[in-house]
Amino acid sequence: MNDSRKTHWERVYGTKQTTEVSWYQPVPARSLELICATGEPLTAPILDVGSGASTLVDHLLGEGYLDITVLDIAANALDCTRSRLGDLAARVTWTEADITRFQPRRKYALWHDRAVFHFLTDTKDRERYLDTLRRTLSSRGHFLLATFGPEGPTRCSGLAIQRYSAQDISALLGSGFALRMYHLEEHHTSTGAAQQFLYGWWQAEA
Repeated sequence: MNDSRKTHWERVYGTKQTTEVSWYQPVPARSLELICATGEPLTAPILDVGSGASTLVDHLLGEGYLDITVLDIAANALDCTRSRLGDLAARVTWTEADITRFQPRRKYALWHDRAVFHFLTDTKDRERYLDTLRRTLSSRGHFLLATFGPEGPTRCSGLAIQRYSAQDISALLGSGFALRMYHLEEHHTSTGAAQQFLYGWWQAEA
């Protein structure tokens, strides 16, 4: 595990309330829309990468999804979500890991990430991430990614980030993935700043 990366995110979630972080969404509407659009059944295994203290898992449980794994590098972020869910937390699989070092033990029909990929500014980290994605997705599985768009910020949470277009992501994924849908959306932070996000859905072709 990348110790400096873990230390950074443990500090963020240890010093800020869930609603104070710039990426907070009370309802992750676009993510939920994309998940629904895949047509996967409620029994489909879902992996939420970089879940942090996101409310996505709350809404997925509320919609009746039965096989949800949340993964984050920061233990205190996972603890926050577990505490918020109460008894419902027992219905979720909790994984503390750096996604660039994650060793999956199963396949997932749906990989969702709204928090991690744009922070991977090192080429080798991106390659590790994409290699894990390819090994982890089931046949015809879905990759749902939200990342900073071409006109998004250049830094977030004190860190440099990488901005992407849908075409940039398609090029990184290669010929094994088909772009099904993408959308540029303006996210407003807790301080009122506007950030451009790219939401995209790619499907594995095998």
